[in-house]
Amino acid sequence: QVDLVESGGGLVQTGGSLRLSCVDSGRTFVVSAMGWFRQAPGKEREFVAAIAWPGENSVYADSLNGRFTISKDNANNTVYLQMNSLELEDIAIYYCATRPGIGMYTGVSEYPYWGQGTQVTVSS
Repeated sequence: QVDLVESGGGLVQTGGSLRLSCVDSGRTFVVSAMGWFRQAPGKEREFVAAIAWPGENSVYADSLNGRFTISKDNANNTVYLQMNSLELEDIAIYYCATRPGIGMYTGVSEYPYWGQGTQVTVSS
């Protein structure tokens, strides 16, 4: 049973940093790809970052301009999203997702398993 739990969201001022974590406590897949997505109010869920098994390769949304970093701790089945230089445009609920496989997947429909989300709010 897949059980993804995100944490680390909160309120931060513009230019600040947050580190999101996502634990797959179900430890469902021996080999898994994981990704981060976000959904702002009134907008569709969009891709943020993805990381391939075992964690050496990653891909990011172009709009991030290098401000975010995704990483993976396979021993603890945890994926992280380090977010720096946060902007008002980053306000959203952030979701992690997982699927079996070794590739990098950027589409919402490519992930069958999702966490409940964690809110990130940026104030000016």
